[in-house]
Amino acid sequence: MKNIVANASKILDKIKTYPSVAHLIRATDRFNDRMGSQFGAAITYFSFLSLIPILMVSFATAGFVLASNPELLAELINKIVTSVSDPDLANTLENTVNTAIKQRTTVGISGLLVALYSGISWMGNLREAVRAQSRDEWERNPADEEKVYFRYIKDFLALTGLVMALILTIALTSIAGSAQQSLVNALGLGNIEWLRPALTIITIIISITANYLMFLWIFWMLPTQHPNMKALFKGSLLAAIGFEVIKFIMTLTLPQLASSPSGAAFGSIIGLLAFFYFFARLTLFCAAWIATAEDNSNKR
Repeated sequence: MKNIVANASKILDKIKTYPSVAHLIRATDRFNDRMGSQFGAAITYFSFLSLIPILMVSFATAGFVLASNPELLAELINKIVTSVSDPDLANTLENTVNTAIKQRTTVGISGLLVALYSGISWMGNLREAVRAQSRDEWERNPADEEKVYFRYIKDFLALTGLVMALILTIALTSIAGSAQQSLVNALGLGNIEWLRPALTIITIIISITANYLMFLWIFWMLPTQHPNMKALFKGSLLAAIGFEVIKFIMTLTLPQLASSPSGAAFGSIIGLLAFFYFFARLTLFCAAWIATAEDNSNKR
């Protein structure tokens, strides 16, 4: 028994000497030592909190659309009345729609202002969390302190860049999927069995490419010092693939979660929290992985 344990320990020690495994261990140690899980939870909280002003802007936008389109408004109210069996609930929903239309300007302006503030604050939290994993020392260097107004300006610019990257990611993924399907239908190739898996693979590659550009921007712009370029490219690819895996798992689990009675009420909230949390942990772990590349292995 002792020989088995000793041999297993030797094999494990040998595995740990492999460069890729050693790098993974260094990244995990840094992620844990620098409170990656706690930072991930904080980012999740601020991400979920930022949804409130976004919903306000969405309601205001819907109010402007419905106010300028009486036919659409009448159709929406008719669907509410016919689909909801409880008359009190139907009246409540109808009053909510009418209130959103009447107060669309106030709600929209307030939502934009709050969304801007919460978005900049969210960006600041993400920046500090990534920098905590990326800088040489765990403690913040007093020389890196920035004036408040300058920090807010940088966070606003960073938020704008990230939003543009997200829009690009979503647009590329959506256009790729719809354009391929439309092209197949136009050419009459829908009956070819092997074509569907091939198109799925192409769509996944395009989505990963879009994710890669987004994470490349995050890991290049947010740290105070630029990382090793080779590690930056590899870490961004690792994050892009991991993010695609997260999206795939969420698409599988959310419908099952929503099918249960409790999931129907809280499934979307739980799903959003899980999505934000895994995104935050993935981002911070990859930041630690980039910072602990071989050229930077002596930096703790």
